[in-house]
Amino acid sequence: MHRRTLTSLALALGLLPALGFAQAGYPSKPVKFIVPYAAGGLPDTVARVVAQRLTERLGQGVVVDNKPGGNGVVAFQALQQSTPSDGHAFIVSDGSMLSITPQINKAASYAVGKDILPVSLIARSPLFIVAHPKTGVNTFQEFVTLVKGKPGEFTYGSSGIGSSHHLTMEALKAALGLDLRHVPFRGSGQSTPALVGGQVEFSVAALPSMAGFVKSGQVRLLASNAPARSSQAPDVPAVAETVPGFDFSVVIGVMAAAGTPQAAIDRIAKEIAEVVKHPEVVKTFQTAVIDPVGAGPADYARVIAGENERMAKAGKVADLKAE
Repeated sequence: MHRRTLTSLALALGLLPALGFAQAGYPSKPVKFIVPYAAGGLPDTVARVVAQRLTERLGQGVVVDNKPGGNGVVAFQALQQSTPSDGHAFIVSDGSMLSITPQINKAASYAVGKDILPVSLIARSPLFIVAHPKTGVNTFQEFVTLVKGKPGEFTYGSSGIGSSHHLTMEALKAALGLDLRHVPFRGSGQSTPALVGGQVEFSVAALPSMAGFVKSGQVRLLASNAPARSSQAPDVPAVAETVPGFDFSVVIGVMAAAGTPQAAIDRIAKEIAEVVKHPEVVKTFQTAVIDPVGAGPADYARVIAGENERMAKAGKVADLKAE
């Protein structure tokens, strides 16, 4: 078919932008990973590990751009301003941007499938329910028995109202009929010392922030909030072993703005699926108690839908209010 005829046909069918994208070669310039948190957190760590390997595979730089603020709203605004049609900007975030932020921030009016498109589920990371030794609790079942026997007498710390830590415990309280008082802190940098110092009896935390204290006997791991035991703590049960279907583990994924070419989404998803198999990436993730996944758009969409449903129920239990 003559080139002019092909172009006319593509224009008539509304396919010219896609043809142009495919013919140009992708990526044609550096790719940006927008992270809705400050440097050093879990999503930022995952983004940087993956970006380094993607740079090697794509032949273009993959840069991480931290845009904290509004629990993800600022990052979404930056994504919208990035010219989605050229497919060179994405968000790398945990699921709370989609499942929790809309419950507490009225400005979070974006919706999955309409404004944000799933690209790749990079990894999962569990949080752990942790006890101070003064409680005398050594196992998850002992924790349940103790709290049920003394309703309202114990406290738990979290990294803040509406955090995954907070909603993990509120969902657990609802599932098992527990009465624990919530003490919110401003991040794990405050909640961890509060538990170690005995200001609260229990807490929910990531293992890397607690590992040293666990080793020294200053705190005790009771259970994880993931659907299965962590390979880094195989002796610690998952709550799901007691409460079927319980899953509040942190999921880290890549998302694109509406209007991003499907070819770009497919390429990034395909490359990430390979990156997370790399031995050095696996080793780095495991050291940080991160489980690599590398699932594509369809699987990631199902994970998002499930998390949104669970977090919405937990948010109601916690009486979260959008402000």
